[in-house]
Parts: sequence; C-alpha cells; structure tokens
Amino acid sequence: MKSTIYIKRILILLFIQSFTLGIFAQEAMIKEAETAYIQEDYAKAIELYEEILAVNGASSEIYYNLGNAYYKNNKVASAILNYERALLLDPGDADIRFNLQLARQKTVDNIEPLDEFFLSKWFGSVQNMGSADSWAKLGIISFILFIFCLLLFFFSRWIQMKKAGFYIGLVLLIIVVFANIFAKNQKDQLVNRTHAIVFSPTVTVKSSPDNSGTDLFILHEGTKVFLKSSLGEWREIELEDGNVGWMHSNDMQII
Repeated sequence: MKSTIYIKRILILLFIQSFTLGIFAQEAMIKEAETAYIQEDYAKAIELYEEILAVNGASSEIYYNLGNAYYKNNKVASAILNYERALLLDPGDADIRFNLQLARQKTVDNIEPLDEFFLSKWFGSVQNMGSADSWAKLGIISFILFIFCLLLFFFSRWIQMKKAGFYIGLVLLIIVVFANIFAKNQKDQLVNRTHAIVFSPTVTVKSSPDNSGTDLFILHEGTKVFLKSSLGEWREIELEDGNVGWMHSNDMQII
C-alpha cells in the first residue's frame, strides 16, 4: 500500500517537473526568437515561432510576432495569413489590425468592398471588440448579476431598490443575450474557417472548377478570399466586391 502511494507521488512530481520544464523551454524559445528578430535575423525568428506554434498550439501573440517577422522578411502573404490568424483569436487587438492593414497595402489587388448596411457594420464592430472567451466570460458574469437583481426585485422591501433591480436586471439580460450571440459567432469563425489567403504570385480565377473554364479575373498573392464551396481540389471563392469564381486549393492557404 505504501509503495503504491510512493509511486503515485513520484509520478505526480515527474509530471509537475516536466510541465515546469516545458514552460521554461517555451519561454526560452520565445526569448531566442525575440532576440533573432531584434538582430534582424528574420529567417531564424520565423523558424522559431513556427516551431513554437507546432509544439504549443495556436496563440494570438505568437501569430502576431510571426506575422511581424514575415513582414520584415518581405513575405507579405505569409504576414497577412498570420495576422489574420492572430485576429481570429484576439479580434479586439488594435496592434494586430494596424499591422494587418499595413501588410494589405503592399498587395497588388485593390478590391473595394461592397457597401454594408450600417447596423450590420456596427454589430460586427461591437462583436470584434472581444474574443469568444471574453464574450463568454462577460455573459456568465452578467447572468450572475442578473440573478442577483431578480432577487433584489422580488425580495427587497424598498420600492427604489425594486426599481433599480428591475432596470439594471433588464440591461444585464440584454448584455447576456448579445454576449452569447457574439461568443457563438466568434467561436464559429474559429471552428469553421471560411476565409483564405492567396499564396501564388498570380492566379487566374475560372468560371468552373477545371482548367478549361473561362478566365474571369486574376488575383495576386496576399489577397483575402471567402470560401463558398468546394469540389475536389477546387474552391469556389468570393471577393469583398462580390466577384465569384473558382481557383485551385494549392494556390491558397486557409486562415
């Protein structure tokens, strides 16, 4: 019995030790990548950031730093791809949006987006102020406060407190509803990747999913496209200006 407890303790200690060493190793690799970036060794910084992502999984901060390294290394399409991935995880980050806009200015294609209904634009702007996790946390906190306001409304003896509980609870209920909608939408964007970045220098978009299709228009690397459907190795894409066509999946990378 004692030997079993002893083995369990050893296993726990080994797990804690390996976990701690993993954290230290990650921090050391990040420091090494940052040093390489400062020394303008962007190729090494890119290699290290890519390795960190492969080992530790997605991180908005690492995607952002990787995007910066690619941008400095004059690989605009890769920079845009990683800025977009960082933005999916942290849509409220102003630095990511600013650098993404800088990178987009270096692309060839100048696509004017279609006019968007102002309410839809406002809704999207508010939604992008936070990530799925932050909206979910806000929804939970607001719901707990809403329950407290309900208790205040039903059990308080003072009219003013009842009124305060009612009106504040109503506001909190609205926040709960919208926070859950925003969290779901942000989560859907993370799970269902519906956008891609063109990676080939030039791509001829076709009218049908085969090389014999009619040439519609040409896209260049770094352009963002919306993925509508797929057929084999072909993807039906839509641009921000509403133009639609087909291009090969090898010419793009999904965000």
